Amino acid sequence: MTTVLIADDQQLQRMGFRMLLDGTPGMIVVGEASAGAEAVRMVEQTRPDVVLMDVRMPGMDGIEATRRITAAGSRTRVLILTTFDLDEYVYAGLRAGASGFLLKDARPEELIAGIRAVASGDSVVAPSLTRKLMDAYLQRPEAAVHADPRLRNLSEREREVLEAIGQGATNTEIAERFTLTESTVKKHVGRVLAKIGARDRIQAVIFAYDNGLVEPRA
Repeated sequence: MTTVLIADDQQLQRMGFRMLLDGTPGMIVVGEASAGAEAVRMVEQTRPDVVLMDVRMPGMDGIEATRRITAAGSRTRVLILTTFDLDEYVYAGLRAGASGFLLKDARPEELIAGIRAVASGDSVVAPSLTRKLMDAYLQRPEAAVHADPRLRNLSEREREVLEAIGQGATNTEIAERFTLTESTVKKHVGRVLAKIGARDRIQAVIFAYDNGLVEPRA
């Protein structure tokens, strides 16, 4: 059973999500929050698998709430819901530790699939869209590249795998590129995520860009 907490300041939006999720086999809503601070408290109380997190809420917004939830070391994963696919808050949310994002007008089946993917530890942002988002973010003036000491913990192969992840490559594509089996690639990816402290591939993409392993497109 996948447990979900809905965080949105609009009551009708919460009601719509609850009706959809409670009517989906294997999924149940464990609570609703109308503000960021309330979402943080409810995560501590209910320990849901996934939080559907709105960005713009009164008081503490969804970005700060996401940051606090992930910083607490909770197993709960955050799926950000936004109105625009290139909303600046999406970038901040991903950097705060969210496992991905969906548009609020996503089709019901897309939302269900996204929740299940996040709950299982995957990202809900397709590789091509990940590249689009990160390219757009890193071309902004305030984006800065810095060297992270955790890079030194990676073997040569793990660094190559991290670069490939940053380029949006799937495990199958990485296996073909380096003539490896997919099971071997999965092991490399797991070790990379552990060594750089990334919760998922989205965070690994951000890490790769931040450290200059992948250059944004012109």
